[in-house]
Amino acid sequence: MEDAGAFRAGSALAGGVAKMGETCGALTGALMAVGLAAGREQLEDTAQLGQSMIPAEKIYLRFQEAEGTTRCAEIHKTRYGQSFQLTDPEQYKAFVEAGGHDATGCPDVCCNAARIAAEVILDLREE
Repeated sequence: MEDAGAFRAGSALAGGVAKMGETCGALTGALMAVGLAAGREQLEDTAQLGQSMIPAEKIYLRFQEAEGTTRCAEIHKTRYGQSFQLTDPEQYKAFVEAGGHDATGCPDVCCNAARIAAEVILDLREE
């Protein structure tokens, strides 16, 4: 998959998956990255599935520690003092005005998730 294709494929993860405030899309993307690096290629390969869960769990737990939660709406509370219903146009506007797309907002969360994923994947390469 080309980089642009992966970026497009991850677009619907924004806002806690389709703007619903659930699992952070940055975390989901990080887990997809470790799946590309360590996941199984055949449905029947349950041994490799089990092996891929080890780095996936590391990413999940490190992200949870860094952000305090894995839920988008809860990350909003931590970063902005409230959660936003991103499917509501007025709430989305308030989210943007609160800094949701600023360097210290969701882009910083994405940076944290990408850094954690990269570190775990690099550790896999050294094993």
